[in-house]
Amino acid sequence: MTEKQATVYVVDLGKTLGECHNGREETDLEYGMRYVWDKVTLTMSTDHKTDGVGIVGFRTDETNNDLQRSGEQGYENISVLKPLGQFQMTDLEEMQEVIKPNGTEAGDAVSAVVVAVEMIKEHTTLKSGKPGKFARKIVLVTDGKGFMHGEELDDIAKEISRNDIKLVVIGVDFDDAEFGFKEEDKDLVKAENEKLLRSFTESCLDGIFGTIAEAIEALATPVVKVTREYNTYTGPLTLGDPTKYPETAVSIDVARYFKTHQAKPVSARSYVEAGDEELPDADDLTSVKQTRTYKVNDPTAPGGKRDVERDDLEKGYEYGSTIVHISQADEGVTKLQAIKDFSIIGFVPNNYERYLNMGESCITIPQKTNEKARMALSSFVHALNELNSCAVARIVKKDGADPLIVILAPFIEPDLEGLVDVPLPFAEDVRSYRFAPLDKVFNSSGGLMEKHKNLPSKDLKAAMSSFVDSMDLSTAGKDEAGDPVEYMAIEDTYSPVLHRINQAIRRRAVKPDEGVPPPPDVLIKWSHPPSELVEKSSSQLTKLIETADVKKAKAKRNREVVKPLSGLDVEALLGREKRQKITVDNAIPEFKRTLASTDSTESVTKVTREMGDTVRTLLKRSTGNSTWAQAEEYLRVMRTELIDLVEPEVYNNFIEKFKKQLQNEDFDRMFWFDIVRKNKLGLIHTGEASNTEKTEDEARQVCAF
Repeated sequence: MTEKQATVYVVDLGKTLGECHNGREETDLEYGMRYVWDKVTLTMSTDHKTDGVGIVGFRTDETNNDLQRSGEQGYENISVLKPLGQFQMTDLEEMQEVIKPNGTEAGDAVSAVVVAVEMIKEHTTLKSGKPGKFARKIVLVTDGKGFMHGEELDDIAKEISRNDIKLVVIGVDFDDAEFGFKEEDKDLVKAENEKLLRSFTESCLDGIFGTIAEAIEALATPVVKVTREYNTYTGPLTLGDPTKYPETAVSIDVARYFKTHQAKPVSARSYVEAGDEELPDADDLTSVKQTRTYKVNDPTAPGGKRDVERDDLEKGYEYGSTIVHISQADEGVTKLQAIKDFSIIGFVPNNYERYLNMGESCITIPQKTNEKARMALSSFVHALNELNSCAVARIVKKDGADPLIVILAPFIEPDLEGLVDVPLPFAEDVRSYRFAPLDKVFNSSGGLMEKHKNLPSKDLKAAMSSFVDSMDLSTAGKDEAGDPVEYMAIEDTYSPVLHRINQAIRRRAVKPDEGVPPPPDVLIKWSHPPSELVEKSSSQLTKLIETADVKKAKAKRNREVVKPLSGLDVEALLGREKRQKITVDNAIPEFKRTLASTDSTESVTKVTREMGDTVRTLLKRSTGNSTWAQAEEYLRVMRTELIDLVEPEVYNNFIEKFKKQLQNEDFDRMFWFDIVRKNKLGLIHTGEASNTEKTEDEARQVCAF
């Protein structure tokens, strides 16, 4: 489970922070607060009530802290701006108004850190007096130009370490040899303060000292969310039936957890401006609530329909063109009454199809404090590993849940042994398509041809192999020592969609009136191959192009578009021109445009006939059902447009003729069952259009084939 957090940001608000240095247009305070706001909004995005954030300002015009109120000396000009607690959007807006350069130079940074330590101790101490389980951290942001007391630093560092607090000191334009930054003509007071703060952090058990430029640069690297353990199954993993065969069956007490789980970006919701803005607690926006009404046909009701309560509805399942009603009392018959179980049903070699690993995975480990289960599972894992095998298992997570078939692979690390599983597809989930082989060509008699225009030559194979080898990413990267390593390691790749949305939201929360900056390089780094590798492989690519005789195709001739004179009816002029037939590739817009220019039933019939020809052409071209979805969309548009045009009989005549062609097996008759009948694209009846004589029963009979 993720730890609760208690983080206090100690921010320097002295007069000197209002200045700009090193060519920056923003003040030093704005520059330093970039890091603070990003970290605060990152904590806000988790929406964890246990993640406490506090803000302390020093070198402030006023004094507001408990140590000063209790009579302690040396804590003047230090103010607690935000007590430790959950950070909300209202707090963010308030802090943006408060955190501004003050007009004083008084206020000690080390004393402000002591105030932060007391805040954390008070917030994280349980009622029993014992410290709670928290991740404690203090972040000090300063320009180092104020006066600092260097006394008792060792005692303060010991207190910080004793309370398990991490101290992070980030300075504006602080020297950092490792990062490669050194400020020229540095003020002597600032130089001494840097040495003091560096020594202070080194005295702490967990201390970090750095310059703000490095901290801001590190913000571009996304922070991967650490989630708590999520248990999906706890119980026995069995091999055989322990009930019937207790002496030979194997049963191991295990626990199963998520190992990889898809991270999804946050979704936007609909909001409107709040209606009553005079209320003191009214927000600018309020969420939109959706309602749904249910209606049934009723000739006696006003408008021919009446409302039905949701509680009065019953579930039904489509069975062909008939709806089969299953009451709530009998709904259990549709579910498989499975009981909780995790059993191994077989073994397979570990050279199965690797695309099966694309799903989310779980890991099975022995139950905690069960030494017998740990030894048994370890033996089983090592046996699978030595035999290069995987186990196939059936799992039902809880009583009544749907059963899953998973493949279990051994997972061995120095501190962990277990079984990683991914779900296997059922027969209905697999779509097998047969395609002609790319590396073989058969003649009319079924013999294998050695030479053909579609077969690559030996020189082409060699050139392609050389080009692929030259683009090898496994050694294209470099580590800190300059040695070749993998270029695109999984742990260094981040989801551009997920993190870009999060970065944009955090930016807009802090700067609502400013634009969102471009995505950082770490998110777009993998959009293109490394330039060094492209340059290195250019000679192999040139040879490949020459060997394959690749030539650039001529561009299509651009015709000059004649602009119409002002005042002419362009639609009328286009309508009078000689019309081209509807094409398969652009049928829908051409059908709609042509239909809009028709002026008689005969012309509508002609256009519908052409649209029907495109559907037939798609069915002729189809390999299996590859074009059925496109043909379905064409039929749907044709049906909808003719209903709107009040020409339902034109569509009905077409669909009846089309059905006869399917009955004569001119096309695959399964198209009727899978597309026309299932998606209700049959006859237009009186319930859908008023000017047709086809009843709903007639339409149902036609759909029955």
